[in-house]
Amino acid sequence: MASQLTVLYSDAFLEHDTGRLHPENSGRLEAVTQALKTTSWAHQLHWQLPTAVSDRDPLPMIRRLHNLHYLNDLEHLAEVGGGRLDPDTALSPKSYDIALLAVNAWLDGVDCVLQQQQSAFVLSRPPGHHAVSDRGMGFCLLGNAAIAATYALQQPGVNRVAILDWDVHHGNGTQALVENNPQIAYCSLHQWPAYPGTGRATETGFHHNVLNIPMAPGNTLTDYQSQFESAVVPFLKDFQPDLLIISAGYDANQADPLAGMALQPSDYAVLTRYCLEIQPHLLFGLEGGYDYDALAASILATIEACLDPQLSGVSP
Repeated sequence: MASQLTVLYSDAFLEHDTGRLHPENSGRLEAVTQALKTTSWAHQLHWQLPTAVSDRDPLPMIRRLHNLHYLNDLEHLAEVGGGRLDPDTALSPKSYDIALLAVNAWLDGVDCVLQQQQSAFVLSRPPGHHAVSDRGMGFCLLGNAAIAATYALQQPGVNRVAILDWDVHHGNGTQALVENNPQIAYCSLHQWPAYPGTGRATETGFHHNVLNIPMAPGNTLTDYQSQFESAVVPFLKDFQPDLLIISAGYDANQADPLAGMALQPSDYAVLTRYCLEIQPHLLFGLEGGYDYDALAASILATIEACLDPQLSGVSP
């Protein structure tokens, strides 16, 4: 039976200005929102503004994982007009405030899944899975997924949270922020070798709570299905998470300019259905994906599979 899915989104996310030629730019969200509003199932989407930072201060949660000096430096850099943390990672005057709002969107997503028993998609930027405790990198400022998982553990009835990262790049930041917490599991499928050079299969976390699956360039859905069936699903089922968070990057698409994998947008419906075997309600949060058309089509396939598995016309 068809259901509803909440989309956490604000136009404010467009104001994180990385520069017209930067691959992680506002056009990504504009392409996705336009596509979502023209689908035949648009009426099944509940669009929700993130909680304003003035109404819920996310800093107490952020400070649990991020260094205070780093946060102060981020705020100061934005206040003086912006700049770069590294050659790839830019801030504009509003970027610090928007990064805080993005964290709130992820926290709202946790609330939606747990309280309403409904899947949610956090359509925000900047992304987060490369941000470590004391440094932003790889387009990322704050560890959204790790912060959301830590927040979820404070909610009633939540004892374990899993993060599945299907972005084409390894989430070095997420892994570093959660690998010492036995209540959080992290699983990543990522192109190898590729930026940022982490994510070897031998990296298993301090509590054997990390599963890294390096993938060869050119891998297709068949290769991903093999890994989901033999490794990802067993690992996550064994962990028995009360919440499953998807770090949903879509740069493993064949059309993506920043990587060399060969997934098609429709393949993400298949991957989503594997995740629905673990938990019937999922929290997705946008990470990478830099070809506008492929990004939008992939998110549509993801959401369609959540709304009604029969609609997607695919099965694992």
